[in-house]
Amino acid sequence: IKATFEMILDYEWAKLDHMNKKTYLERSVDSYIKSRGIRLEPISEDKVKYFITRDFVGYGPIDAMISDTHVEDVSCDGVGIPLFLFHSKFESIKTNVVFEDEDDLNSFVISLGQRCGKQLSVSNPILDGTTPEGHRVQATYAREVTTRGASFTIRRFKEKPFTPVELIKYGTASPEIVAYLWLGVEHGESAIIAGGTASGKTATLNAMSLFIPPGAKIVTMEDTREINLPHENWIPATTRSGSGERGPDGKAAGEIDMYDLVRAALRQRPNYIIVGEVRGKETYTMFQAMATGHTTFSTMHADSVKGMVNRLENPPINCPRILLTALRNVIIQTHARVGMDMVRRIKQLIEIVGFEPETNELISNTVYEWDQATDKFIFKGHSFLFDKIMEMKNLTHEELLEEFERRVDIVKYMVSKDMSDHVDIWNIIKSYYKDPKGVAEMARKEMYPAASQSGLKMPTGGVDSA
Repeated sequence: IKATFEMILDYEWAKLDHMNKKTYLERSVDSYIKSRGIRLEPISEDKVKYFITRDFVGYGPIDAMISDTHVEDVSCDGVGIPLFLFHSKFESIKTNVVFEDEDDLNSFVISLGQRCGKQLSVSNPILDGTTPEGHRVQATYAREVTTRGASFTIRRFKEKPFTPVELIKYGTASPEIVAYLWLGVEHGESAIIAGGTASGKTATLNAMSLFIPPGAKIVTMEDTREINLPHENWIPATTRSGSGERGPDGKAAGEIDMYDLVRAALRQRPNYIIVGEVRGKETYTMFQAMATGHTTFSTMHADSVKGMVNRLENPPINCPRILLTALRNVIIQTHARVGMDMVRRIKQLIEIVGFEPETNELISNTVYEWDQATDKFIFKGHSFLFDKIMEMKNLTHEELLEEFERRVDIVKYMVSKDMSDHVDIWNIIKSYYKDPKGVAEMARKEMYPAASQSGLKMPTGGVDSA
């Protein structure tokens, strides 16, 4: 049936994008079986429909993995090698799926390119693209650049974005850290989330971006779509690869890179600029945007503030150190082992508070730090963000403490209700911006029905007395 369908099926991807592909194929299978007078048991007919749909519309032999929401990425290293997947709980897992035939693997990689709207060939053997579902694909064709045969890595797009509740649920952050991030986001504190590969940088970026006030204009820029926000006034932008030979500027015809997107974003009067990851000359422009008052969030690969500064100061970024003072927060993330488990944690939350011209050093203040031995987050005693808010809003220390505790309680309330849908969390946040005391009181009454006040206090020294 499959071989016949490949020859006779009216299979137009452009048309199928606007209708239910699965229904279209199932009807075609029914029509084929009926016209040929084939008799099948219901269970056999369901199997035929499953495999036809899987191979024509789905991802063939890896369709089940791609459909699993707990799978973060799927990779193939070559011909005759078992595929590996990365599971959100069990991490790297060797599967029993193998592409034994080189032609089958090459055909599969070509089909991935077609899904991404790109073409793989001997002259262009490397693919970097995004599928219509938002999955990020990196692949190589045949043995042109990978000697074990064609390869691919598919990083699944998370339709439901990572939320502040999940940051706490998985131990990445504490309620106090999330409340601190909430205050920082609301008050326009630019931040960079730094860490190694798979340390959860983008997840934290997406989670903290939910705290952006409802009326703010947001522009996001990414190589491939990963950020997902519920805000209405949001422009998501992605880079575009060009075609043909590269010109003197190093770009192919029609190519739009991150630098182009950042420059374009500055002309759109955004309140918040979010850059998925910085690694090139766009970083300098991003820091100029910070210096001119645009709140900016981004991620980069670095394992400490010193490592981040070294990357920013050296080629290809070449950002002068004095300009780095426009950055307010640095969040260092790590992928570490606690007991028998590998975990993602916010290792340090650091404020950039100034610049010492005599030593040419940035002045920083660590607000929270993760203790790996106890797996606890420790408040280090002082926050300049709190000082800034008290001065800006003319608040007393007690008033700021009350505001902070309200947000901690709201966060704990959402965790206690196990809110997993980002829309539900977004509705709570929006309601809080309209009526902070009312929403906090509602949350406290539901968590502690026997008391009108939560009685929760920030850990000792949570807000220092100025």
